[in-house]
Amino acid sequence: MLNILGYILGFLGVILFFISALGLLRMPDALTRMQAATKASTLGSLLVILSVACFVPQWTLKLVVLAVFILITNPISSSILSMSIYKRFKKDVYNTSGADALKGEKL
Repeated sequence: MLNILGYILGFLGVILFFISALGLLRMPDALTRMQAATKASTLGSLLVILSVACFVPQWTLKLVVLAVFILITNPISSSILSMSIYKRFKKDVYNTSGADALKGEKL
């Protein structure tokens, strides 16, 4: 029963990785591409980690540490990269919507 759950979680994780890659290809600008890649790949990674935990229960503690590390570092690195894109390209090179939510903010 645990193996079937592991296969299902692994399959869902791979589907989310595919959605993340599709988002990288389909989104119009750098910031939305980064958001699509970060959210879907973080959840996909967590599902694959849960899948591995179903197959090898002895590794659960190590996998929990890995999952916490991914949950902490993926959003932070995405935020730092998006701020560097914003600082580098202050004009509409990256933004096709015309809205600038950070205009006037001290960065």
